[in-house]
Amino acid sequence: MKATGIVRRIDDLGRIVVPKEIRRTLRIREGDPLEIFTDREGEIILKKYSPIGELSQFAGEYAESLSQTTGHLVIITDCDHVVAVSGAGRRDFEGKPISKQLEAAISERKNFLAIKDDHNFVKVTLDDAGEFGQQALSTIICEGDAIGAVILYERDEKAKMSETESKLANAAAGFLGKQMEQ
Repeated sequence: MKATGIVRRIDDLGRIVVPKEIRRTLRIREGDPLEIFTDREGEIILKKYSPIGELSQFAGEYAESLSQTTGHLVIITDCDHVVAVSGAGRRDFEGKPISKQLEAAISERKNFLAIKDDHNFVKVTLDDAGEFGQQALSTIICEGDAIGAVILYERDEKAKMSETESKLANAAAGFLGKQMEQ
């Protein structure tokens, strides 16, 4: 754990303010759910809650199955990080924070098929090297909220993605959304 040097008092209603600098750095916005942990030494730990994080093992298995079936890199994200990834190039994406472009696409509930030069095409992570030229993206919706995305990513621009990949991404996103509702 890293000390910030910031000290805050608890008010009469039991509330504490998380400083703006920390919220900005950790991308915590008003209304974001935080999970509370305690340990034996009396520490209280706040962690951004990720509903898809609860399904990370299941999402990983789903991504692996979809990747083996399609031959594409499959990435499953929540609204902040890559939760699961399978296929060639997965080490470049595992556990990384998502890009602002992808965050916007999720919040706008976009579903699309795009090639690199399209205006819809988004970089998946903050440090996405841009090696991939095609993508099928679908937003995961759970109980009316956009909670993440399923992305099929392809390097080879000759192996054109079609509506089939778009429908597979939509089906995967729909399935994961339904799993979260249970």
